Amino acid sequence: MQISDGFVLSADDHVATLRIDRPDKRNAMSASMWRALPGILAPLAQDPAVRVLVLTGAGGTFCAGADISEIAGLAEGGDGTGATVAAERALAAFPKPVIAMIEGFCVGGGCQLALACDLRLAASGARFAITPAKLGIVYPLSSTRRLVEHVGPSAAKFLLYSADQIDAERALRIGLVDEVLPPEELAGRVYGLARTMAGRSQLTLAASKEIVEGRAGEDRFREWQRASADELAEGVAAFLGRRPPNFPWKW
Repeated sequence: MQISDGFVLSADDHVATLRIDRPDKRNAMSASMWRALPGILAPLAQDPAVRVLVLTGAGGTFCAGADISEIAGLAEGGDGTGATVAAERALAAFPKPVIAMIEGFCVGGGCQLALACDLRLAASGARFAITPAKLGIVYPLSSTRRLVEHVGPSAAKFLLYSADQIDAERALRIGLVDEVLPPEELAGRVYGLARTMAGRSQLTLAASKEIVEGRAGEDRFREWQRASADELAEGVAAFLGRRPPNFPWKW
């Protein structure tokens, strides 16, 4: 279903797929697409039928970054951060697991989006680059920090200083992606993993995301623990009864 210019949304068995759909531009994100993304994510975050989100691109490529012809407009924003960072923050704050399924080019703003996802699975032929040095742009503070958290200072400097492309195997070695698969196996692995997550305790997933990302303090942790009593009871009963669990907590 086309939900906005440049995006297609579909859903199956508690897994939603948001596809960047601008293949004639290698899925480069226009200014209007960056601005639309937070509004697209908001209802998915509230939809109890959606438990996992897959972000990918049409036409065999993930995203070639921001549309350079519209780059000046992307800096406009009342908080000075611009549309790309607002979209990145909305994706990073999405409360449910998000998997980036990466084929082809994942460059510039494409890497910015991919790093805002929880997991990144890539086809063996994928190519990655972070390219602000080619344009004289200072990479956003939050984006730079997120990059360093994933790949470390040295690899982050290499990517930022050189703006060179790296292949999927190097991306895996430095921690930019989590798994690399043959192209014909990528979708099966991504959606198999997504369905596995959709069948786990959604309370555990929600709490884990907050805790891992440092958004849950001691009081919030205690709230999650108190809320987990019914989940635990069902998990234990299902294990002892040798049946799939039917966890009661819902988004």
